[in-house]
Amino acid sequence: MSVINSINLVGRLGQDPEVRYFSSGSILVKGSLAVDRQTRNSNQPDWFNLELWGKTAEVMANYTQKGSLIGIQGFLKLETWKERTTGATRTKPVIKVDRLQLLSSKPNSSPATEDTSGIYSAEF
Repeated sequence: MSVINSINLVGRLGQDPEVRYFSSGSILVKGSLAVDRQTRNSNQPDWFNLELWGKTAEVMANYTQKGSLIGIQGFLKLETWKERTTGATRTKPVIKVDRLQLLSSKPNSSPATEDTSGIYSAEF
């Protein structure tokens, strides 16, 4: 029996990408993605934490902002750590993004002067 851990989502960024550069030359981008889940009573979004590295991270850092519509493909990982003050073990689900597709800019923004649509994949 094989096990598959694959996630595909389309949604809007809930914040501007959080970018970190490392002395090794690596780049890490973190963000949150709001994905609509329509129910009878409300249209509340589901929120997902994203993490991107390398070229895919560079594209997200340079071409997206809060409200940008994107498509992502990746896998779910549970990050685990111990709180310093209480020693309690905490976990947080994070989607490690392998592929990023730019679908549009922020709602109600002016059209981009350059075509940034496309799919960007991390290099392994």
